[in-house]
Amino acid sequence: MLKMNKSSLCGFLLFIAFTLTQGQRFATFNSRNSQSFPNSQQFQQQQQGSFPCPEKTGRFPTAQCDSYIECIDGVGEEKFCPDGLLFNALTNPLAFPCQYPIDVDCVGRTTTQPAQPTEDCPHQYGYYKIGDEANCGQFKNCVAGRAFTFDCPEGLAFNEESYRCDWPDQVQSCNAEAFLGFTCPPEAKTFAPSEYKYFRSPNDCQRYFICIENKPRLYNCGEGQAFNDLTNSCDGIENVTGCLPQYNQNYDQSRRNFRV
Repeated sequence: MLKMNKSSLCGFLLFIAFTLTQGQRFATFNSRNSQSFPNSQQFQQQQQGSFPCPEKTGRFPTAQCDSYIECIDGVGEEKFCPDGLLFNALTNPLAFPCQYPIDVDCVGRTTTQPAQPTEDCPHQYGYYKIGDEANCGQFKNCVAGRAFTFDCPEGLAFNEESYRCDWPDQVQSCNAEAFLGFTCPPEAKTFAPSEYKYFRSPNDCQRYFICIENKPRLYNCGEGQAFNDLTNSCDGIENVTGCLPQYNQNYDQSRRNFRV
């Protein structure tokens, strides 16, 4: 499994920016498929010979969700998608026809080819969570059986249902309290669901939590800032009592870690 190093940070940030600008669904990964997936000449063919064509030219679904009939001048040939991808009959005729499961409606076509796992990947292609419910912030992208590991931005967890990094309380497989190391105190429960309660992190005054329906979300004030619990907002670190020594200590530690 490949671990992204600091030199890959820019690429990862572009990846996050790309996904967040594409709306609520992660279907826009489809536009990248042509760079990652094999071309049509590399597809598996079930057998030689002709298959019936509903139309002279086009791609048509079969009873299996990851296969299809490709018809050219009335001659049909059955082909398989790469392992982990499914045939999407709604794609543009010029686009790659195999997509991630999140983007394909397989109603009535539930069978697929046997998986082709590798040491790091359950399928040749796909996005998969790494870790348990207390460690939800990593995921891997499998490309041709090779795993590339990514970290979600601080405080976010990978959502297997949307292929996005999301608030941990919105991820069914993630325990937000265990993941963030913070449990909303009893007083947070007294507020209505539409109201938020703010709490400074007990370990780092630059960070704070907002409790929403009694589940925490982590925020970071950023360099030179600290959370002021008198105003429930970020403020200059020199204006927050007791934070400057802690900030200097954390800053020195981060510099030592960076040098390592």
